[in-house]
Amino acid sequence: MSNDPNQDIQPESEAEDETLTQATDDSPEANSVTEAETEPSPESEVEKWRNLAHRNQAELENFRKRMARDKMEAIQYSNLGLLEELLPIIDNFEMGLVAAKDSSAESVIYQGMSMVHKQMQNFLTDHGVERIDATGKKFDPNFHEALEQQHSDDVLEGDVISSIRHGYKCKDRLLRASNVVVSKGPQQDT
Repeated sequence: MSNDPNQDIQPESEAEDETLTQATDDSPEANSVTEAETEPSPESEVEKWRNLAHRNQAELENFRKRMARDKMEAIQYSNLGLLEELLPIIDNFEMGLVAAKDSSAESVIYQGMSMVHKQMQNFLTDHGVERIDATGKKFDPNFHEALEQQHSDDVLEGDVISSIRHGYKCKDRLLRASNVVVSKGPQQDT
């Protein structure tokens, strides 16, 4: 520093400059302004906690509804795995039924197998399982699996000619898609 009284007082370093700034910020007036700006009023605090309580209550209610819906679905669809495993057995049984009918429609074996087949169909119906009727319907990839396409003069293009293996659905869920043959329409002579 120089001894010249006309010269403005300047801090010798940045450290002294920071000390002066801190000293002015620590004044009681500066603290009262920032505290008043940051401290919320009691009414706003009450409103904040009330909103939080309402949100949490709504979330709890949504959780309860979701759990009830999941429980209901679990009960409704708990047997899907068993039903899916039963379908190939039913297919084989139906092939045996056709063979028994071909040998003799009047035989006791065919009549007994027909009764068992009816019981199996009733069992499936009682559990909400429906056979998907595909023959003559428009091909729908949601319910049908096309294994082959053939020309047909009788069936429109894109319609199902025949069903190779029946499909099934349980309520609104697909258990197995129908394996079908789809029409290409009439054959064009070239």
